[in-house]
Amino acid sequence: MSDIILLAHPIFGVLGIISAVWVFVEALNASPANAQRTRTMAYAVAVFTIIAWVLGGYWYVNYYAGDKALILAGPLPWAHSFMMETKEHLFFMTLVLALLLPITARANLASNRSARVMVMAVAILVALSGLAVEGAGALINFGAKVALATQLSA
Repeated sequence: MSDIILLAHPIFGVLGIISAVWVFVEALNASPANAQRTRTMAYAVAVFTIIAWVLGGYWYVNYYAGDKALILAGPLPWAHSFMMETKEHLFFMTLVLALLLPITARANLASNRSARVMVMAVAILVALSGLAVEGAGALINFGAKVALATQLSA
């Protein structure tokens, strides 16, 4: 079960990032024809981000302790001490922005340039911070693999 959660967590994160890029492109080309699609995808960003948060939090609380000890004892302890700590705090910015996106996307983007710019800014910040969080997760995973390989070869 932990492997399913560990796989689903970044999948939903990536779906949130892709959806945020989609919102950005829709807002860039805002028209009455794509207004509902923009709002729907803005909600998708929020939902995917919440699911990634819940899955990641559940996995962290229930399964991460062993990996944390392994990483801290391995050759790359910064994979936890810096990357995980950064990821834990950076993610909240992504979560808040993802929850803000559906609110900002309610405006008439086709006729309101300021609202359109706001939606594009929030969407791109969600995408960029999401990529940073995904990258941090990959480095944490790498730290665990290197620690395990070092432990097995000793």
